[in-house]
Formats: sequence, C-alpha cells, structure tokens
Amino acid sequence: MDVFPKVTLILPIHNEAKYIQNCLDGLYRQNYPHDKMEIIIADGLSSDNTRVVVEGRFNPGIDLLWIENPGKIVPTGLNLAIQRAKGDIIIRVDGHTSITPDYVRQCVEALKRSGADNVGGRLDGRGERRIGEAVAIATSSPFGIGNARFHYSEQEEWVDTVYMGAWPRRVFKQIGLFDEELVRDQDDEFNYRLRESGGKILLSPKIKSIYMVRNNYKSLWKQYYQYGFWKVRVLQKHSRQMSLRQFMPPAFAGALLVSLLCTAIFPSGWVTFALVGGSYLLANIVASITIVTKKGWRHLALLPLTFVILHLSYGFGFLNGLIKFWNRWGDKKGKVPGYQLDEV
Repeated sequence: MDVFPKVTLILPIHNEAKYIQNCLDGLYRQNYPHDKMEIIIADGLSSDNTRVVVEGRFNPGIDLLWIENPGKIVPTGLNLAIQRAKGDIIIRVDGHTSITPDYVRQCVEALKRSGADNVGGRLDGRGERRIGEAVAIATSSPFGIGNARFHYSEQEEWVDTVYMGAWPRRVFKQIGLFDEELVRDQDDEFNYRLRESGGKILLSPKIKSIYMVRNNYKSLWKQYYQYGFWKVRVLQKHSRQMSLRQFMPPAFAGALLVSLLCTAIFPSGWVTFALVGGSYLLANIVASITIVTKKGWRHLALLPLTFVILHLSYGFGFLNGLIKFWNRWGDKKGKVPGYQLDEV
C-alpha cells in the first residue's frame, strides 16, 4: 500500500441540512493530503436545502462529486458512490456524523498495520436537549444495546462489526456491494458476509467521530423499530452470524405481549404479566441508577424510559418482521449487486 493511498469518502445522505455542515467541516479539516482525497455525496433526493448547504461549504482543495440516489435508501446510495469511487481505500461517513481531523489517517494506518478488511471506531453519540442526552447515554451502554462493542469499547480488538467502516477497494470486488433489499441493517449484513468469506474487522479507539443521536422519542422508536424489522432478513440470510444480544429485545417484547394476552383468558395471567414486566423494570432501574452515578443524576428521569423505547421498538419491529417475512426463510440472496468501477 502507498504511503498515502488515494481515499474516497462516501456519504449516503437524505435531508441532512441540519447536520451536513458540521460533517463537511470535519472532512475538510483532515490532516491527510487533500490531493489524495475525494468526496462523493449520494443524495437520496433531499427535499430540504441540503444541497445548498453543501455548495456553500465547497472546498476547492478536495474533489467533491454530487450524485443522485433515486433509490433514496442508504444501501443504494453506498453502492452508487462505491462504483464511482477512484480511491484505493473507501471510507464511509454518515451525514449525522462529524469526524476528527485524523480520522482518515487513522483508518489508513489501521488497515496497513493490521491487514484487516474493514476498520472503524466507536460510535460516540451526542444529543441535544435532555432527551438527546439520555439517548446518547442509553445507546452507549451494554444494557441499552447489548455487547455491540463499537458502542463502548476502549481497546483495539477484532469484532463482528464497526461503526461506518473503511475498506480496501478489493473487498467489494471479492464479495459484492451492499444488499439493496435492506433499508436498515445493511452494514451488519455486509460485515457478516465479509466474515463468512474469511475477512477480518478491526475496531480501533483511535478512529474517532461524533454521531448526533435522535432527539425525540418518536424518531428513536422509528429508527430502532426498523433495525429490529430488517434484522429478520439478516437472520434469514446469515443465521450462524447472529448473537444472543440480538434476540433479547424480541424475546422480552414477545413475553410481555403473550403474558398480557393471557390476562384476558386466565385470572392468574396478571401474575405472569407482573413478573415479566416487573423483572424488566427492576433491571432497568438498577442499570439506570448505576449509569447516572457516573453520568449525573439529572438523567435518571428520562433514562429508564429511553431504555424501554430502545428495547420495545426493536423487539416489536423484529416480531413484525417475523410475520412479514414468514415465507422468506429459503431466500438468502437478497439484492447484492456485483462491483463494477464506473470510470465516468
């Protein structure tokens, strides 16, 4: 690998006017040689003034290409950008994210040093107002998201997935692009496929970025409901790659629902419902108190509710996915385009 290989930063975005300025500022502040970088923005036909903001932050020192993403979803945007990329290394950046000035350099060095097929860092969430702060705390704790190491790990280690990602171009030639069936969880599916092919994924705490989390419970519910819903298709394609943490929220949501239905049939059903709900509530309160002793007691009012929304939205989304995709257990292919470099 060259000392400074050509790097392409790909951004699949949609209606990111509020956050895209901070995102672009992070890209323009990189201490990597700017003549060795290019930026490709794949816009999902934004209806706000995202493009106006991008044009207002134009930096002539770095090549920037704006392309339309008619599919409007993340995987189609990623695939369009990857096939237009000229870099030897391709690095994903999300519109809600601001990367540190050494982000590109750290990604390149980690790939060189480790021989990994994908590298990435922690997802360090930041929130606006009280709800956003509670969401950031909840999504960086093991009780909130299980053993997904990229949410809270502070050491370099081999993992099953990372936040965003950086890949040598050869990876896409070997295993294809992102699955365009998956509105959510396409990164998980891609990393499972990468690992099945013998690839390795490295989490490095030196690769740092800040992700702006959802700041209201309606958006948070929708986000994690979709994660749970589409995780069913990932399960159907890569059942051996799934971990226990991904089944806990639907197991809890299912137990809560069944025990509630039993109350209409059996007089003792309320006991079962109380045991299921009470056990979870106790664990929730204990986890919340443990966390706020370090993060600040003012978060105690919202943190338990935030955990409930994370777990139930994901859980009920997963259960609905089981119903929606009940006849897809034999379909493991999805929509994974092959890689073809677009020289245009």
